[in-house]
Amino acid sequence: MSWSVLIVDDEPLTQDLLRLMLEPAGFRVSEAEHGLDALEKVKENKPDIMILDVMMPHMDGITVCKKIRNNPETSDLPIIMLSGKTHLNAVEEGLEAGANRYLPKPTSRADLIQNLNEVLAETAAIRH
Repeated sequence: MSWSVLIVDDEPLTQDLLRLMLEPAGFRVSEAEHGLDALEKVKENKPDIMILDVMMPHMDGITVCKKIRNNPETSDLPIIMLSGKTHLNAVEEGLEAGANRYLPKPTSRADLIQNLNEVLAETAAIRH
């Protein structure tokens, strides 16, 4: 099965790098440039999983995560936060906002794909 991933990051280079990591592994990738864009794209076409940056213009990733969790239509959307903010408080804040995982930037392709597959398996088991 081919999973759809929404990459939410304001850095085009990061979007490109993540796309290059994920597409060869069979993921269908779409992108959003910031939090407001992400919420619109999720509303239009809910992905199987989201990779969410924390520090972005217009709306940060913590706020996006909380809005997704508070909406009954999207509350079960798996979210992996991927951020350069890696101090303990930032990780706790991301997980408390509802992220399934919080990964540091940069991350390796193997770690990213492993975490995506684990979160997709965990959330698929919960849904069924």
